[in-house]
Amino acid sequence: MQRFVHSKWKKTKALITVPAIREHIPDTRFMRREKLQAMLSEYGMVYVKPEIGAFGNGVIRVEQTEAGYKYQAGTKVKQFPAYDALYQDLVRTTRNRSYLAQRGIHLLKYKGRRFDIRVMVQKNPAKHWEATAMVGRVAHPKKIVTNFHNGGTLKPVPVLLAAYMDKDGRDRFMKELRTLGTAVARQLESKFPGIREIGIDIAVDRSLKGWILEVNTCPDPYIFRILPDKRIFARVIRYAKAYGRIKATKK
Repeated sequence: MQRFVHSKWKKTKALITVPAIREHIPDTRFMRREKLQAMLSEYGMVYVKPEIGAFGNGVIRVEQTEAGYKYQAGTKVKQFPAYDALYQDLVRTTRNRSYLAQRGIHLLKYKGRRFDIRVMVQKNPAKHWEATAMVGRVAHPKKIVTNFHNGGTLKPVPVLLAAYMDKDGRDRFMKELRTLGTAVARQLESKFPGIREIGIDIAVDRSLKGWILEVNTCPDPYIFRILPDKRIFARVIRYAKAYGRIKATKK
């Protein structure tokens, strides 16, 4: 059984077959010259990302502007007057590796910095999927990715959503994310029976809709240490030990 699924495309294909999940997945295609141009024309902004990769490494934000096109990789921004010049440079940057193009979602911001939400879903000791934790990831001021391992900052989700929703609204929204998370886990398990945990990266747009940016089958359980309620992190670790992700210490 396949415990870890590295291909973003395989995971996307498995999820878009379920209508209730598909509506939360941005348009995603393999990066090709014509496809990327069409997506930029339609959406204005597209993220291109390695089909296989982690920690936000290699992710590039591409935009169509009044003056032409531009892209940002890491902290470096390049501008181009025409699409062909942009694409040729992208190909050099990606070194002909397999990349996906995904409709860009304009993230909500916290103190001027973009953020998304990581939802942890795990098999509990009773072998049922359970959304055990979530945390907000705030991007480094000069970067386009929110990953903690790429300079991002971790914050409790209610803190990040406070400017956009009242407490009841935040509670409802977080409940919806947990429900979506377990649905995603069940669907992926139906295609990849070996998985025991997933970390879902969810963007929230300006209309307060959640979008699944990526699903990780080997998520970092330790990022939840920052949460004020220490019982949440303790549960994440307890479950991870139960299914063997973390080695249990002998007493």
